[in-house]
Amino acid sequence: MKISSNMLSLFLTLLFLTCSKAAINPDSIYQSFLQCLPLNSPESVAELSAVVYSSTANTTTYESVLQEYIKNERFNTTTTPKPSVIITPTTESQVQAAVLCAKKSGVQIKIRSGGHDYEGISYTSSEPDFIVLDLFNFRSIDVNVADETAVVGAGAQLGELYYRIYEKSKVLGFPAGVCQTVGVGGHLSGGGYGTMLRKYGLSVDHVIDAKIVDVTGRVLDRKSMGEDLFWAIRGGGGGSFGVILSYTVQLVSVPEVNTVFRVMKTTSENASELIYKWQSIMPDIDNDLFIRILLQPVTVNKKKVGRASFIAHFLGDSDRLMALMSQKFPELGLKKEDCIEVSWIESVIYWANFDLNTTKPEIFLNRHSDNVNFGKRKSDYVQTPIPESGFESIFQKLVELGKIGLVFNSYGGRMSEVAADATPFPHRAGNIYKIQYSVNWDDADPELASNYINQSRVMYEFMTPFVSKNPRAAFLNYRDLDIGVMTPGKNSYSEGEVYGEKYFMGNFERLVKIKTVVDPENFFRNEQSIPTLPAKNSGKSRKMMK
Repeated sequence: MKISSNMLSLFLTLLFLTCSKAAINPDSIYQSFLQCLPLNSPESVAELSAVVYSSTANTTTYESVLQEYIKNERFNTTTTPKPSVIITPTTESQVQAAVLCAKKSGVQIKIRSGGHDYEGISYTSSEPDFIVLDLFNFRSIDVNVADETAVVGAGAQLGELYYRIYEKSKVLGFPAGVCQTVGVGGHLSGGGYGTMLRKYGLSVDHVIDAKIVDVTGRVLDRKSMGEDLFWAIRGGGGGSFGVILSYTVQLVSVPEVNTVFRVMKTTSENASELIYKWQSIMPDIDNDLFIRILLQPVTVNKKKVGRASFIAHFLGDSDRLMALMSQKFPELGLKKEDCIEVSWIESVIYWANFDLNTTKPEIFLNRHSDNVNFGKRKSDYVQTPIPESGFESIFQKLVELGKIGLVFNSYGGRMSEVAADATPFPHRAGNIYKIQYSVNWDDADPELASNYINQSRVMYEFMTPFVSKNPRAAFLNYRDLDIGVMTPGKNSYSEGEVYGEKYFMGNFERLVKIKTVVDPENFFRNEQSIPTLPAKNSGKSRKMMK
């Protein structure tokens, strides 16, 4: 039987209410941690107490710490489930102690590095008793220009990483996301990509080491964790396997002169025809060029129409870009005056939607340089070209719905060269582009929220004929609970398989086997975590990893 999105939401609510009857008193959880932490850490009681917050003991501070990195107002309401305890560790030993004490207390642990998880599962839960381990203090960044590497704390933000690279070098960069306040831990553990996707692939393709606290409280690096676990945390979601403390990444070369542009075309200006052409040329165009398209309904002369915005980052100067576009994509009508020559760090500023004339790179040191609103995201992959008539119907549907927009991210280039099983992220060769369904709003009205979320679901259903099938693939970092969830507190392989195959396809089974070995009791879990194999199969999994 096919379960509707509304039925799924009702099911989860009932499950949560049922589980809540057995919830432990938050104050008792707080007291248990105050007693347990000193037994598992060399630090003083005062040092450990200073990083533990409770809704019952230090309410005001608890609320400010919880809300500090909530990046989706959908999960900042009076009815949003909140953690019994928040721990904000400053040392590795505090993280180790927190893991061991959470196990002893029998409470779920959620790990937050930046708070940008689209479904809020790094700081909310469908289980009645949970704590949040917030890693915002783990934000040290050590850039080594000589060997072109950086060691980055999981709680650092992408913008901070970009700035620290810029401080040391004008010809080094890192291929990661365009949103400057995203936490490094979540971004890299889920895959991570940006405007250098076609040139350098994913962020995780450049991770060369990591530090993780495992379920037994050990701090492991690549050598001590082994290649299987190291493989899993580069795209398989770190929260299923342990607490990522830091990543060591290999930096990449960037030219001194980059070029960006934005060209907007409405449906009356042949937007559908242009998208069709973009779709055909991008997989094999120069790897230095990345063009994203935003499709959205806009009002022109008091009439709703569809509009496509072509936004580009080119690793080179405008003369070379113009020659390339004139040869490969003259239909777009790009003019030299549309092109803006920038440094790499300025290209990041541009893509973060800041004004190049007034914004300095130091903006990336502001950990709250973003706008927090309400939002919903979904994702798809396109593997077969969509006909021009298809884009016309897509625009018509966007205009009809009124709020939802689509983001097309071009693939090809390096993405077609990396093997599908090189990392847990499987969506490589054969994918023309990725789609993000995006809707944001500012009003807390529940009816409005319901309408906008429903628009994302209606549009997702409408796109079914145009996107990947068997399975219909999805991107982990565009977290979407509509595609499947784990029953609260359970470890159902069959439930995990539903969303696991969409996110990881043929890599899901390997992730499950690794999970079964490193966390057999499923301590590190969330609504879409990697499940373990049933007990009768766990021995086989261990043998395969030896």
